[in-house]
Amino acid sequence: MAKLNVEIVTGERSVYKADDVDMVVAPGADGELGILPSHAALITLLATGEIRIKRGNQEESLVSFGGFLEVVNDKVLILSDSAERIEEIDLARAEESRSRAEEAIKNRQSIVDLADAEAALRRASVRLRIGQRRRSGRGGPGMGTGSNNES
Repeated sequence: MAKLNVEIVTGERSVYKADDVDMVVAPGADGELGILPSHAALITLLATGEIRIKRGNQEESLVSFGGFLEVVNDKVLILSDSAERIEEIDLARAEESRSRAEEAIKNRQSIVDLADAEAALRRASVRLRIGQRRRSGRGGPGMGTGSNNES
């Protein structure tokens, strides 16, 4: 049975790499994308959100903050502005970031301040939502946060 070769890269590092992936679900700019083996060639913008990687009965999650997704010949390459594995998310730090962003929105001095604070609030909220859900085991039946990857 065909499998996907998946690589997720940021400007700083390779975040994830595996050759035996069954499915990738990613937050496309126009909605969620599901990529299976033999998918048509594709290049698209990514939105901020959760990337889910399914390998057998395991599902791994990462948080991505924009970028591009390319599919060619069963290879999925994600070039992300920023990406983190769920286990790398510091929930306490994300909560602090959310509080700071909410305070900055209340006390904004300019439109630029507001835009920066809203972006920070979105990033912190995504980290908290996905990190809390995955760590509490509500990712779905049989879908743990497996850790057998090759990066």
